[in-house]
Amino acid sequence: MSARLPLLVLALAQLVIALDYNIVYVALPDIGAGLGFAEHDLQWVVSAYVVTTGGFLLLGGRVADLLGRRRTFVAAALVYAGSSLAGGFAGTPGTLVAVRAVQGLGGSLLFPATLSLINTLYAEGPARNRALAVWGAAGAGGLCFGSLLGGVLVEAFGWPSVFLVNVPVAAAIAWAGRVLFPADAPRTGARGFDVTGALTGTAGVTLLVFLLVHAPGAGWSSPSVLVSAVLSPALLALFALVETRSREPLVPARLFGHRGLVIAMAVTAVYSATFSSLPYFLTLYFQNVRGYSAFATGLAFLVPALVVAAGTQLGERAVAVVGVRRMLVGGMALGAAGAAALGLALTEHGSYPLLLPGIVLLGLGQGAAWTGMWITAAAGVAPGDQGVASGLASTSLQVGGAVGLAVLVALAGAAGPHPADGTALAGIRAAVFAAAAGIACGVPLALAVRRTAASP
Repeated sequence: MSARLPLLVLALAQLVIALDYNIVYVALPDIGAGLGFAEHDLQWVVSAYVVTTGGFLLLGGRVADLLGRRRTFVAAALVYAGSSLAGGFAGTPGTLVAVRAVQGLGGSLLFPATLSLINTLYAEGPARNRALAVWGAAGAGGLCFGSLLGGVLVEAFGWPSVFLVNVPVAAAIAWAGRVLFPADAPRTGARGFDVTGALTGTAGVTLLVFLLVHAPGAGWSSPSVLVSAVLSPALLALFALVETRSREPLVPARLFGHRGLVIAMAVTAVYSATFSSLPYFLTLYFQNVRGYSAFATGLAFLVPALVVAAGTQLGERAVAVVGVRRMLVGGMALGAAGAAALGLALTEHGSYPLLLPGIVLLGLGQGAAWTGMWITAAAGVAPGDQGVASGLASTSLQVGGAVGLAVLVALAGAAGPHPADGTALAGIRAAVFAAAAGIACGVPLALAVRRTAASP
């Protein structure tokens, strides 16, 4: 059987994950009006997905290692299909937020299962690098295509379509995964599962992501924020204690001695805090400052999507020529330059073509860095640990994104009027320049990859 068909399925799965994160942004005004959301509650259409995905990724990665990658992949895709169907027919705000939480749970299973399948189906080296580049093009591009697709669907069919579009795709990848992926090894003998570690780790990370997402809107002195601020570090400390004493830890301590994985976790956190936060501010700029419609906003993200996809492919080819370290450094440096150029071009009456130099540099750097950081995270990790290693790196991605967006939104509010009031050009520019500085901080992290991507 050709290796291309399984890779196509894995890339489609990553596309679904990325689209689900971003596709609802341009639909939020219609969702709020259609279901009667209170203004301060509408953010939870996005946040419920982010919180559950970030909180359960470690558990999802270990489940893939212990119960089987194909089983986990198929089950997660079916969760996506079912929850998306329910989302399209949701009639109340509470129902839709609950659906988004279930979708996030599906993502916490699907993401590490998909990544660990790539890292076990394709041998380390050029074959795996190529597979990660294709998978990365689907994921990084999907973050931008989500805005385009969301705008088209909302204009043509209304907000329920941004959920219903996932149903046939998720059902198809579940079937294809069952048919195309190799069967999981028979579950013979006892397989240890650290229940206490799973509970404390998942609860601690979930509360941490909840704290970072919820605090900017609710205020750092609100009771829910204060409770989360106390419980999250306590649970994470308990998790660390449990893991040191468990015979079958959720996260084996040996993985924290793998320098390549640890560096990749730091890079993914910086990447998500900066690159992944920029579409939020670009959406504000297009809709609130320039007055674009939902469709026009989605169309404006077409070029970024194509450039990011191209960047992943160029990054994979650059690895073969200059090595992953130099490619990752170059990608972060290029992204920092692009974000700075983009910030300079954001003006009240500026045309879209003026944004293109920054968008192109930013997108190429983003795509290249995305490919490089996952190559680094997977290199030298034993097959039996690929799921939890993927969970660690992707948890860093989610937590970094929550931290970055919270910080940048707060900075934007301090630099100018709050982004939500539609006149926050000064704040948006401040956030973009801050993101450029943050991306630049990823360069020394990438330099530390030296001779660690190949060995623990």
